[in-house]
Amino acid sequence: MKFAERMSRLGTETAFEVLSRAKVLEARGEKIIHLEIGEPDFDTPKHICEVAIKALREGHTHYGPAAGLLELRQVIAEKISNSRSISVNPDQVVVTPGAKPIMFFSCLALLERGDEVIYPNPGFPIYESVIRFAGAVPVPLPLLEEKKFSFDVDDLRKCISKKTKMIILNSPQNPTGGVLSHSDLEAIAELVDGRDVMILSDEIYDHILYEGEHESIVSLPGMAEKTILLNGFSKTYAMTGWRMGYGVMPEPLAEKIVQLQINSNSCTNSFIQYAGIAALTGPQDEVHKMVAEFKRRRDVIVDGLNRIEGISCLRPQGAFYVFPNVKKLTSLTGKDAYQLANYLLKETGVAVLAGTAFGAYGEGYLRLSYANSIENIEQALVRIKAALEKL
Repeated sequence: MKFAERMSRLGTETAFEVLSRAKVLEARGEKIIHLEIGEPDFDTPKHICEVAIKALREGHTHYGPAAGLLELRQVIAEKISNSRSISVNPDQVVVTPGAKPIMFFSCLALLERGDEVIYPNPGFPIYESVIRFAGAVPVPLPLLEEKKFSFDVDDLRKCISKKTKMIILNSPQNPTGGVLSHSDLEAIAELVDGRDVMILSDEIYDHILYEGEHESIVSLPGMAEKTILLNGFSKTYAMTGWRMGYGVMPEPLAEKIVQLQINSNSCTNSFIQYAGIAALTGPQDEVHKMVAEFKRRRDVIVDGLNRIEGISCLRPQGAFYVFPNVKKLTSLTGKDAYQLANYLLKETGVAVLAGTAFGAYGEGYLRLSYANSIENIEQALVRIKAALEKL
C-alpha cells in the first residue's frame, strides 16, 4: 500500500509506545512500575461524574454546536477573563475532543509550506509532529538545565526570522516541569511585537504548580490578539479518558478552527461538556488535594534520584514530571538515554522515557512521571539504584 507523502512527516508519542511494551511484560507476569505515562493516577472527582451521568439520563447524547455548548464556552470565557485579566467572549472559545486538536487545527489554519515555527526542545513531541505535517519547518528552541529549563533570550532571538509564523510555549512544561518566568514572557512579547507571529501557549498544567501563581503571556499588553491559549480538563481534573480540551483565541481564527472541527470531529461529545461545566464551576477541593500529593511525590522522587550516583535532578516547579540529568551514566556506560531507559525497563521493570523522546536536546536525560504512589516511587528508586550499580 502506498501512503501519502505527508504521513512520513507525522511523528508519534513515545510514552504510549513504552506503555505498550510495559504492558506486554506485565502480561508475562512481571511487576512493572509505570513512570512513563503522563496521566494523573487519581479518579475524576465524583461530582463531575455525577453530572455526566445526569446529562446522559436527560438525553444529552446528540450532536451539539461544532464550537462547543454555549453554556460551557461562557464558563470558559469567564474563567479565562478572570484568571488572565483579559476580556474573552464565548465566540473566542472552541471546545475540542482533547486539547491536541487545538495544536493540530492551529497549525493547519495558520501555516503555509516553508513557514517556520519555534518550539521548545525538549518538549511535547506532538508539537514538532504537527508542524511537519502542516508542511512548516520546526525550529527547536533549547531549554537549558542551567536556566531551570527555561530558554536563553539570545537563543530565541537567533531563532526568529522573516519566515517565523508561530512560537509554541508550554508552562508548566512537559517533560521538564520547568516554568517560564514573567521576564521570559516579557522577552517573548517584546520580540514578536510588530511581527506577524502567533503564540500557541499550551497551559494544560496551569493548576499543577507548586510555587507562585501561574502567569500567561496572553495577559501581557497587546498579546491577547496574538495568542492561542490551549487548555483542557485532562490533567487538572484527572479526565484524560474523557477527551475534552479547548482553545481561546482571536475570533477570526476561532471561526476557522470551528470549520476544521466540522470537517473532522463534527463536535465534542455533548454530555461530557456538562461535566466540564461542573469541573470549572464546582468545588476545587480534589484538585488542591491532588496537587498537594503531587508535591509530596515530587520531593520523594527528586531526593531519591539525587542520592543515586551518576544522577542529578532539579526540583520541578510544576506538572508531574522530573527530568534527571544522567550524562555521567551515559558517559560511564556507553549507553545513550534511549538505551538506558530500555535497560531500566528490561532489568528492573521500571518504565521511564528517554529524554530524546522529547527532542534532540533531551539527550543525556530521562523523564519520569511521578503520577504514581509514593510506595511505588520508592520501590522504583530502589530498583533503579540496584540496576545502575550493576552497570
